[in-house]
Amino acid sequence: MKQVDLNADAGESFGRWRLGNDEELFPLITSANLATGFHAGDPRVMLKSVRLAKKHGVAVGAHPGFPDLVGFGRRDLAASPEEVYTDVLYQVGALSAFLKLEGLPLHHVKPHGALYLRMLKDKETALAVAQAVKDYDEELPLVLLGNTLMEEAAKEVGVRYVREAFPDRAYLSDGRLAPRSMEGALIKDPKRAAERAVEMVLEGEVEALDGGRVKVEAETLCIHGDNPEAVAIARAVREALEAHGVQIRPF
Repeated sequence: MKQVDLNADAGESFGRWRLGNDEELFPLITSANLATGFHAGDPRVMLKSVRLAKKHGVAVGAHPGFPDLVGFGRRDLAASPEEVYTDVLYQVGALSAFLKLEGLPLHHVKPHGALYLRMLKDKETALAVAQAVKDYDEELPLVLLGNTLMEEAAKEVGVRYVREAFPDRAYLSDGRLAPRSMEGALIKDPKRAAERAVEMVLEGEVEALDGGRVKVEAETLCIHGDNPEAVAIARAVREALEAHGVQIRPF
């Protein structure tokens, strides 16, 4: 039986600012990437999110990003590899304190936003993140986009890794995610996202925004929690995969 993990970026509120609907999203997913305070999330939100994940049996991963609350971690900051390394360690350690309190293990690490995108084009950044994850815990997997510099860096460092795909984001024919500035880069229709998820898992490919089809390797599928349609997309994706005999479970 085919199986896949369904993950979502979550815990991205901060102070009085609210984003996403984690209460409705968590029953539909199997793992969550929780913000760790740099791009979103604060100590109260982290604790609440960890407890919500525990309630629903959702595996918890850290979602470290650039220190960019104003830009939601989507601005590419001029951070050196050393700064990236220590910032990732700092954020993973912060979330781990709340997991320890609730008796939960740290399941994985997945970089956020501009940090994730920097790792696709800058080998030194990718190496810094991979090394931070390995130094924190040799058994901890790094979630990444397959067949990219991210995967090359993970192999070079020797850190475990898991490949992910994005049913709610468009791809370019070279395998990169289409920039959010491009028309059609964000998939907001739940039915279309579900169809793409089935293609990704069962066929290993999906239609590219700039023409043709692109191969994808998906051990986990990501739903962006900040998408206004996140809950509807997660529900549609899960129902479609299960209808095709795919088992949804943490990687």
